[in-house]
Order: sequence, then C-alpha cells, then structure tokens
Amino acid sequence: PTAGNTGYAQGGIAAAIGPDDSPELHGADTIAAGDGLCDSRAVAALVEDGPRYVQELIEWGARFDRGPDGTPALAIEGAHSARRVLHARDATGREIGRVLWQRVSRLPRVTAHPHARVVALATEHGRCTGARFLQEDGSVGRALAPVVLLATGGAGQVFRETTNPPVATGDGVAMAYVAGARVADLEFVQFHPTALSVPGQPRFLLSEALRGEGARLLNAAGEAFMPRYETAGDLAPRDRVARAIVRESQRTHAPVFLSLTHMDPAFVHARFPLISDACRQAGLDLAADPVPVGPAAHYVMGGVHTDFDGRTSLPGLYAAGEVACTGVHGANRLASNSLLEGLVFGARAGRAMRDDGSGWPVSLSDDP
Repeated sequence: PTAGNTGYAQGGIAAAIGPDDSPELHGADTIAAGDGLCDSRAVAALVEDGPRYVQELIEWGARFDRGPDGTPALAIEGAHSARRVLHARDATGREIGRVLWQRVSRLPRVTAHPHARVVALATEHGRCTGARFLQEDGSVGRALAPVVLLATGGAGQVFRETTNPPVATGDGVAMAYVAGARVADLEFVQFHPTALSVPGQPRFLLSEALRGEGARLLNAAGEAFMPRYETAGDLAPRDRVARAIVRESQRTHAPVFLSLTHMDPAFVHARFPLISDACRQAGLDLAADPVPVGPAAHYVMGGVHTDFDGRTSLPGLYAAGEVACTGVHGANRLASNSLLEGLVFGARAGRAMRDDGSGWPVSLSDDP
C-alpha cells in the first residue's frame, strides 16, 4: 500500500473549486501546458469530474490544509491561471493514499497480497484473464479474473536522473505490450525542473509548490534568471523551466539554485516538512541555503492506450494512473493533474469494470 509514486506526490491535487475558477479555465490551462496535444474530451472529463471526487475525498476524511475561514487552502503552481491546488502540507499523495487505503481495507471482499510481484498478464482467446505473479517465497501464483486493472505507475527508473522510487520501472506498460495491448505517446516524458542535485544524494523532488509559494530560481551569481527565458518566470510550465535551467547552467558553466532565503523560515519549515528534512539530510537548510537543483525524469504522459473509462485495446484489461495514456496530458502534464487523473479515471475504470465483469468468477491459486 505504501509503494509506488502516489505517496511521493508532494505538491497537491488540482480541482476547480475556488470562487474565481471554473472547469473551463482549468481545461484551458491543461491544454496549454500539454502544448495543444491533449485530447479535449479527456480533459473535459478530468476537469468536470474532478471537483466532485475531490469533495468526496474531503467527506471521507482527507486532511487537506485549510485557510483561516476553514475552507481548503488553494495554492497556485506553474502554468495555472488560478489558485486551485489543494495540498496536505508537502505530502498530499500520501494523505490521499491513506484515505483510499483506509476505505478499501474495510471492504470484506477485498484481499491484499503485499509483495506479490506481477510478471505477466494471462490471456485466453484474445481476452485478458488474469495475471501471474511471484510470491514472497519465490513461488509463482496465478490470479484469474474477468477484468484486470493495471495501476503500476510510470517508468522513471529507465533514466539515470529521476524523482521516481525504485519500483517505477515501467513493468505495466511492458506487460500490456507483450500481451498485445496498444501503447501510445511513450516519447512524451516530463522532466521535473527542480530535483535536489547534490552528489551522493537521491534526486529528491523539490515540489513546484515551493515556487508557487515564492521560491526563486537563481544562478551561481545570485541572479533570478528565469525572466530571461520565460515571461511567466519561475511559474512557467515545467518543460520550459527545465530547459531554461539547462540553458542557464550551460551559459554560466555553474549550478542553478532554488532559494527561499527571502521567505519566513518558520513558514518554510512548517509548510514543507518533508522537503526540509530531505534537505537537512543533504546538509542544507531549506530556509537558509540556496539549494542546488536540476531536471530529472518525473512523469510519463504516454502509456497503455485507454478510452475514457480505462479500457485498453485488449478486452478484459483496464489501466489507470500514470501507466495509462488517455491523452489528457498531451506532451506535458500540468502540475498537480496527476493525482486528479488517478482519482477521476480510476473511478471511471472501476465503474466500467464492475459492469464488464459482473457474474464472472474470480480465483487465486498457485500456478500449475
């Protein structure tokens, strides 16, 4: 339950719930960030369903940060034109995962098998009928089911520099492809512009929410260089910020830094406790020291091609989250749309799977 990318999602989840926002505005920002290559129908499903499902999370007990009036505190991040990002300090994905797992673990018909590593999808007569997996003792098990959902995340570990955990190795995309499912847009890989860049330290993600709260990108001379490359400055889309960081580093032959030294230290440490701790382990004070940063592979927009209900081209096989490609992100995902995508399209896939698999038996056994 604690593995995968969801728990690493720091910044937040975007939803048009503010008084100066709308699904249409959220949709326009999504398409602009995706370089116009998004599927507009997928975007409409995302931004129109998003507020309802976020409200459901709140009703289920998600502890999002709140403002003085008690309403969810909304932050702004790069390429957003309104404050629409809900966050649980800098551990939003972990909080959403906690709430969902708490709900799922209470269901009497759900049995979890931790540390069961799926190695292949099973097919019969052109339909996905289950999966084969390695158990903790090394034996091979088999799960048979009328419908199968892939929610295996991305493929960041394909790259040397990545913010992804060790389990993000693209297994779901590979297994689906081998089983005959269509994949799409695998060339669209987003590099997050601000990963911790300290020799010997993991490429820990420094959330876009830092810049949303006022952090600035500086060169080695202490100059704010982003306006030289982008009119939106530090809050330009991720791909543009990443390219600007590389160009500035090449121009100056020196590192680039993220600085919060002009901000209130107490606020910085309270708002970003996990990031503060990660910097501390690297010998840095997030509030007092310029933090060296650089781009790292972060998110795969492509994946197993699905419709807007999670169906793949292989009957019986569904996919949701980063492993899937609905076309909603185009060439570059808008910040904080990933948790929303999992929430919205995961729910749509669940409904479709219930209808598709009703009346079919499910079994789990050792592989013969």
